[in-house]
Amino acid sequence: MSEKRKKESERLLSSEKEPGDEEISLRPRFLKEYVGQDELKKNLTVFIKAALKRREPLDHVLLYGPPGLGKTTLAYVIANEMGANLKSISGPAVEKSGDLAVVLSELEPGDVLFIDEIHRLPRTVEEVLYGAMEDFVLQIIVNRDGASKAVKIPLPPFTLVGATTRSGDISSPLRARFGIQSKIDFYPPKDLAKIITRTSRVLEMPIDERAAMTIAERSRGTPRIANRLFRRVRDFASYEEKERIDLSLALRSLDALHIDELGLDEVDIHYLTALIERFHGGPAGLESIASAIGEEISNLEDVYEPYLVMSGLVNRTPRGRVATEKAYKHLRYTYQGTLF
Repeated sequence: MSEKRKKESERLLSSEKEPGDEEISLRPRFLKEYVGQDELKKNLTVFIKAALKRREPLDHVLLYGPPGLGKTTLAYVIANEMGANLKSISGPAVEKSGDLAVVLSELEPGDVLFIDEIHRLPRTVEEVLYGAMEDFVLQIIVNRDGASKAVKIPLPPFTLVGATTRSGDISSPLRARFGIQSKIDFYPPKDLAKIITRTSRVLEMPIDERAAMTIAERSRGTPRIANRLFRRVRDFASYEEKERIDLSLALRSLDALHIDELGLDEVDIHYLTALIERFHGGPAGLESIASAIGEEISNLEDVYEPYLVMSGLVNRTPRGRVATEKAYKHLRYTYQGTLF
């Protein structure tokens, strides 16, 4: 396949943020508008209402799960439900403890501070958070006349919402300071279809129920991808001067984008084909697979594998990756079992 087409597929089905993905108009503002994650929503409703009754800030919240599932959106929803302002920063952008100290010192009572990719905070910066989260105190070291002195600055009560795709990379001391910890799971197609239908209303391009479900089934369980695919299908509709997206148009568009019925693109197909043909179904190490198909190891591990594992096409074992019978059938290979 050409490099251009490969890059286009990666852009469409990558769950990483792209320009236009985070349109404010597409975000639900309150829990009742937030589709999916029902158990999490029920618990958050209790926690938020209890905090409001006590006139206290919500306890600190840690949201973890694969990218594109709505962690950032949920942070905005929490702030709206609490009637609070939200301030957002990204973990990799905070390089020094002084950078975080500036952000913390600007918080107002009840504010929600959202830190995306919180697992990427430097350890020295992370330590500044401990006192801020636990005692609402900012402790900094001031150098004056050649001597160092610890200065404590009181902070207004606030809620920290941290989001991460790698919960295992968060240190135990930081994790322990989050009173509410919730995993966000992949979405079933019925919930994604609701999100697509809502997006179609916001973007003023009606879509049939069957078309919405078809796009949902190919969206890898991820709302960000579902909305991105809807935009591309909308492009085909506009090009053909259609006023509504029906099933036929959705199928033609998705076929043109090289996205199959399981939501696999050409990188996924290359991964599975290499695992089956070159490594006899596995077990095979991720490094070997990445080398075989010319992909970055981190890209396969963070972007592609979570969905392949979740959808039952690949198993991770102590010996390596193994293609399942479902993968063989999907690619029309004869399944003979594995040696392990």
